[in-house]
This record gives sequence, C-alpha cells and structure tokens, in this order.
Amino acid sequence: MSNKGKYYITTAIAYTSGKPHIGNTYEIILADAIARFRRQEGYDVFFMTGSDEHGQKIQIKAEEAGISPKELVDRNSGEIRRIWDLMDTSYDKFMRTTDADHEAQVQKIFKKLYDQGDIYKGTYEGWYCTSDEAFWTDSQLVDGRCPDCGRPVTRASEEAYFFRMSKYADRLIEHIKSHPEFIQPVSRKNEMMNNFLLPGLQDLCVSRTSFSWGIPVTFDPKHVVYVWLDALTNYITGIGYDCDGNHSDRYKRYWPADLHLIGKDIIRFHTIYWPIFLMALGQPLPKQVFGHPWLLQADGKMSKSRGNVIYADDLVDIFGVDAVRYFVLHEMPFENDGVISWELMAERVNSDLANTMGNLVNRTISMANKYFGGLVEDKGLEEPVDRELKAYAAGTVQRVTDKMADLHVADAITEVFHLFRRSNKYIDETMPWALAKDAAKQDRLATVLYNLVESIAIGASLLKSFMPSTADQILDQLNIGQIDYDRLSTFGNYPSGNRVTDHPQILFARLDLEETMAKVAEIEAGQKSLVPEAEEESDRADAVHVETREEISFDDFGKMQFVVGQVQSCEPVAKSKKLLCSQVAVGDRTVQIVSGIRKWYSAEEMVGKKVMVLLNLAPARLAGVLSEGMILCAEDAEANPGLGSAGHVRRKRSRNDF
Repeated sequence: MSNKGKYYITTAIAYTSGKPHIGNTYEIILADAIARFRRQEGYDVFFMTGSDEHGQKIQIKAEEAGISPKELVDRNSGEIRRIWDLMDTSYDKFMRTTDADHEAQVQKIFKKLYDQGDIYKGTYEGWYCTSDEAFWTDSQLVDGRCPDCGRPVTRASEEAYFFRMSKYADRLIEHIKSHPEFIQPVSRKNEMMNNFLLPGLQDLCVSRTSFSWGIPVTFDPKHVVYVWLDALTNYITGIGYDCDGNHSDRYKRYWPADLHLIGKDIIRFHTIYWPIFLMALGQPLPKQVFGHPWLLQADGKMSKSRGNVIYADDLVDIFGVDAVRYFVLHEMPFENDGVISWELMAERVNSDLANTMGNLVNRTISMANKYFGGLVEDKGLEEPVDRELKAYAAGTVQRVTDKMADLHVADAITEVFHLFRRSNKYIDETMPWALAKDAAKQDRLATVLYNLVESIAIGASLLKSFMPSTADQILDQLNIGQIDYDRLSTFGNYPSGNRVTDHPQILFARLDLEETMAKVAEIEAGQKSLVPEAEEESDRADAVHVETREEISFDDFGKMQFVVGQVQSCEPVAKSKKLLCSQVAVGDRTVQIVSGIRKWYSAEEMVGKKVMVLLNLAPARLAGVLSEGMILCAEDAEANPGLGSAGHVRRKRSRNDF
C-alpha cells in the first residue's frame, strides 16, 4: 500500500451537559468512516474527538444535581466516551477541555492575544442565551428570543474582554474566496459570507464574570475564558500546540487539520471565529470545514418526558452496532437533513442488511458447501455475463473512492451495496442450481461460484470503513483477509482452491416489526418513568400555542388551490433581511413567490426543492416585490418553520442538540 501522507480529522467536541443521543452520535460515526477509509487508502491518519466541559450551562446543571461541575463533567465525559467506543469508532485521541495541558495553553493563548492588542477590556450589554452560550443584539433577536434555538434570553451587562474580529475579517474573506474548498458544502460558505462576513463582524466577547466554571484569565482572575475560545483551541492543543513555540512532533506533523467535521449549527464558530483566532496566533488555517446536516426524529421533537429520545445504545440493543452505523451513514444526504425512526431502522435492516447483503453471503457460501464441499476454484470458463460482473466489481473501488473524496459518504456506501445487488442479479442470470443438475457443467458452476465469492470479498473489503465488524464476519466466513486497497481494482484476489467456512452464520436476521416496536415501547416507558412530574409539565408548556380563529366553511376551504411546485431559482430580497424571492415551476407555468424563510433557508438551499404552494392567493407586494402565491411551512415547538416538502419539521438545535 502506498503512503499518501498525513490526514488529520476532528469532530466537534461533545458538550458534557448530558448524554448524547443518536443525532450527536452521528457525527462521530461519520468521522470514523472517513478516517477508516483514509487509512485504507494509505494515509497516516490522526483522528481526534473529545468533550467540551466548561461554561455556564455546566455550572447550572451541576448546581441542580447537587454536585460539583467537575463531578458532572467527569460523569458525562465518561458516558460520551462509552458511547463512542460502543459504536466502534477508531479515534486516536479523546481529549477533554479540563485537561491540565489544554487549560494551561488556553491561558497562554489569551495572554498572547491580549499582549498583541487583539483582545481588549470593555463592558458587554446585550442579550445572552445560556443554551447556546451566545450573545445577541436587539436586532438579532427573533420575537424576543434566541435566533439560533428559539429559547428565552436574559439581559446581561458585565465587564468583559473582547476580540477585535474586524481586524482580520478582510483577510478571512480573501482566504474563503481563494480557497473554495475551505467551507463545504457550498451553501454553508454562502451563508457565512452573506449573513456574517460581508455585512461586517462585531467584536467577540471572550470572557465572562457572571459564573466561575471556566478557565481563569491569569492576569484578571475574576474573568473566565469564554467557552468558544476555550473549546475551539482544542484542535491544536490536543496535538501538542505550544503558545511559546515549543510544539510537539505530532503538531508539526499533523497541523493544519485536513478536515474539521462539525454540525451545520456551529459552522459560524468554526469558519469565522476559529480561523481568525488562528490568524492572530500566526498558525495555518485548516484545509476544510465540513458542516454536516442533522439527523432528525421522524415524528417530531425529541423529549424525555414523551419518552421518545433515541439514544445510540438503545438502538444497538435492538439492531446491533453495525446496523446503526449503516443506517446513519446511508440515510443521511450530503447537504440536507436526514430522518430516523425505529420503523425506518427495522425496514432497512430487513431490506438492505438481511436481504440484499446477508442473503447473498449466506446462499453463496451454502452453495459452495453444497456443490463442492466448500472448495472455491476458478475454472476460467468465462462468458459475457461474467465479464460484466468482473468489470463492475473491479470498478467499485474507484466509484467509492470518488464519492469519499468529496465526503459523499452515503453515496459511497450505496456503491458497495450496488455491488451486492449486482451479485444477486448475477445469481439469477447464471442459475447455479440449474448448472448443478448437469454433470457437464460442473466447471462452469465452479467458475460462477468463484466469481460470486470474489465479488463479495471486494464488497466486504470496501465495507470495512462503514461496517467494520460485519466486514470482518464476511471475510472470516470466506476464509480470506481484507484485500489491500491497491488490489481492489483487480478481479481475482481470492485464492483459487481456497475453502469457505462449512458453518455459515446469518449476518442479520429479519426483524418482526411488531416485536421490535414492543421493545421500543419498553424503552420509551423507561425514559418517561425517570422524568419528574414538574419536567413533564415544563415540556408541555413548550408546546406550540395554536390560536383559534374565526371558523370557515368547507366551501371556503374548497376555494384554496394547493399544488406541488419546484423551485427553479431563488434570491434574497434586497430590502429585507427575512425574505426570499423564489421562481417556482407549477405545471406549465412559473410563479414568483416571496417567503419570510430566509433565516432558516438560504437561497441556494431552496433551488431544486419541491414545495407545497397555495396557488390562488391574491397577488401582493412584499418589500416592493410581487408575490403570486404562498409556500407552505409547518412550525415546531420552538417556532422554527420547515418546508412541507421535507416530510418533517426542520429543527434548529442548541449547542448540545443534534
């Protein structure tokens, strides 16, 4: 295997305010799949994750639990690591922001930035969201609430230190323009440029005095370092960055990071604040920041009191580790949000894992045992159908590699399963059971089974990054090790004359949906039983208030014309911060619709979406722009709209949400 150099990948460090659910866990599984594949390609990979352990929210939760903040983060950090390990993730380091070496470097970094004039002392007056650990101005609030998570904010006025963001803004803008790969997907880049950088950056508050659970500022100890300056620097301190210049060999080897993998909700911190901090420190910027989409609950908001929070370990108890890995990797689009439910999980296990892959492996091995006592030999009796399968199998590695190069992980794993499906089709085309009845066609039968075993071996070797345990099980049953990456494009790696196992094991048993949902009901009942009555009431209080309006007749309703249209183009309305103007194809005509959804959807995101349209709404002008209809949305409990076409309500999330 060729040595392709270093590859440093990180996840966002998980916030230790509570147990991570499947939405949080998706990110570590995604990063693991990328890291494993890069290793398979021949890269020297360093994969780091960890936990974010300071901030006001931690202090509040510790006080509520009657324990110290350190006790709380020790417990929750351990739980995070337990789940990361449960999901078979191959991280090289799990770092914590309470690690002594990290805290020491953060203090040095703060002092360095202060000494060189990038940080100054002032007073902050504004609105603070405890959930997001974020400050907001009056103009940024939405209906008096946090614009990110929709939760209440409190008025804050306190002495604080600030970072001069504007000093580096032009330099960052130029970097983004000259490095189009820096922020991905492109829609995230456009959002950062248009909504934050180009309008102008405000100086960033980087210390707090209203709570104590944080890293003290050495020269002004009543201040603690604001959590984002603390958390973001983990990507360099965790590999040995030293503010005095005495960097470790690991830092010299792996920095800059090749990929920061983070949720799209915190992309602003990673693509604006973080690179500016690095510029101020004189360090190279990461090569790429990828803001992945969210994994959403199919039937609405997750709530402990409702008993419908989906945790990774509960999923594993019912479906197994690799089934969960497969689902979250396969079902997540590149850019748009994905959906998870217990029913969908069971469906994918039955259709993809049990039928497509599991049945292929089991019946191939069973036929090799039945017809040849497990002996697999290539007799070389090639027909056109064989050449087609061989070409497809040998070409799979390049198709997977191409998808992984652009982080289209769902498409990459789909390519592996395309090979399994093509192999199943090959069985139907060659009909081994018919060949077995003709003594003159035994060599032909042997060749067919060899081709099947080799195709499965190639597929299993490529599956290793996504479903490592399952890949090993398949290869063990074939009695062959993982095929080296550099040989996967060549058909014929399986040794002719080798034997498969004489005791094939079922990889994934088909699930009975009724039995599965009975187990789910027990899990949800257990969650609900642990929630105090007061919390249940609080949860109900968060529900959307539905205003009752004047009744209409059925005839009135019947006048409304609802149709499905597709957005052809979209652009922001110049005179408004809230409006988007979309050109929507409806049948054989195109209508222009202005919608107040700019906060939740970028213009780029809208293009190509199929949306529900109220077509016969009287035309109106909004901010001087003609609107000829209405795009319909729904709202979640936090008043965040989601397009009806999405199949679910799109949620915003807080720092510790998915």
